[in-house]
Amino acid sequence: METGLKGKTALVTAASKGIGKGIALALAKEGCNVIISSSNKANLEYAVKEIASTGAKVHAFKCDLNLKSDIQNLQNEIVALYGGADILVNNCGGPHPGFFEEIGEDKWDYAYEQVLMSPVRLIKLFLPYMKQKKWGRIINITSLSVYQPIDNLILSNTFRTGVTALAKTLSNRVASLGITVNNVAPGYVLTERIKELAENKSKVTGETAEKILEKMREEIPMQQIGKPADIANAVVFFASESSAYITGNTLHVDGGRVGSYL
Repeated sequence: METGLKGKTALVTAASKGIGKGIALALAKEGCNVIISSSNKANLEYAVKEIASTGAKVHAFKCDLNLKSDIQNLQNEIVALYGGADILVNNCGGPHPGFFEEIGEDKWDYAYEQVLMSPVRLIKLFLPYMKQKKWGRIINITSLSVYQPIDNLILSNTFRTGVTALAKTLSNRVASLGITVNNVAPGYVLTERIKELAENKSKVTGETAEKILEKMREEIPMQQIGKPADIANAVVFFASESSAYITGNTLHVDGGRVGSYL
């Protein structure tokens, strides 16, 4: 499939590992100029080497998505390099796990900045460039929790659903300008995050983390936990010309895990 992405500039946040790095790699292979950000400088350096092996231009910047000043600095760097970004992939780490009674206001505040306000700020900064070019792709990485809540992930359930509402509302405003806004909602994907969640649950239930991961796999009709590349393929589709008539949508990539009709 011809994606039409060669020469486009793509920013992928939280992309030094896991799903974010998988997305950056996939876009690089399609010929995009790729910019990645992360709060971990060491991981960024490793990711740059891997992504650059595709032959694509790649730049990396340290950015804490919870800090408005860091996001502004990131935008300044990208404007200096390319004038702006054609493709914005809003990705972030998962917020703190836990049940309602266990979560203090400090963690609510942190998750609000991390999950909801970081895409709000990034979109505000890069949308004017897309409007000027009359072309743009905004893609938010959310979670299957926007379809059905996960018991001990109340912060993710709450704020990722907010990102979905943001995307749907904004998509109607910019559709006539050649800009699409869509979401990719991953199911269980084998990353450090899912291993961490299994270990946290292990402390509560007494089961081994390996047993918990096996139970997760058994919940999936395809009987396998996803890979970052599975999410990346969906992002490439939403970024491509093939999806030009699709906006305001959420695609769950979960091996059939979500039980809803839509």
